[in-house]
Amino acid sequence: MAPPTIKKRREFLWVRNGRRHSAAAFVVEARARQNVAGADAEARFGYTVSKKVGGAVVRNRVRRRLRALTAALAPEQTLPGFDYVLIARSAAVERDFTALKNDLDVALARVHQPSGQKRRGSKNP
Repeated sequence: MAPPTIKKRREFLWVRNGRRHSAAAFVVEARARQNVAGADAEARFGYTVSKKVGGAVVRNRVRRRLRALTAALAPEQTLPGFDYVLIARSAAVERDFTALKNDLDVALARVHQPSGQKRRGSKNP
């Protein structure tokens, strides 16, 4: 079953100021919603596919692929009360679905990683 979606522009803009992680085929932005409780606490997803990716047919295909990715997520990969926005890049058109799934798994883990944690490749001060 597909997760609830973000539809309003102001909600997309709200998520824009949150945490983000870039992958080859998309960028994931995440931010916790304020004042959510109970049934409203389910994670929501938004999808952005610009004209840079391609024509209408290509953009719709990419959007369907992104929706399929989020529908296949395990419940523990997302946090309740969070909004996520996937911004497609042109690599999302040709990239293999399993590679997209791996990219999304890594991106979700990274946006939920505490900001003070040491990341791969960083040097000790």
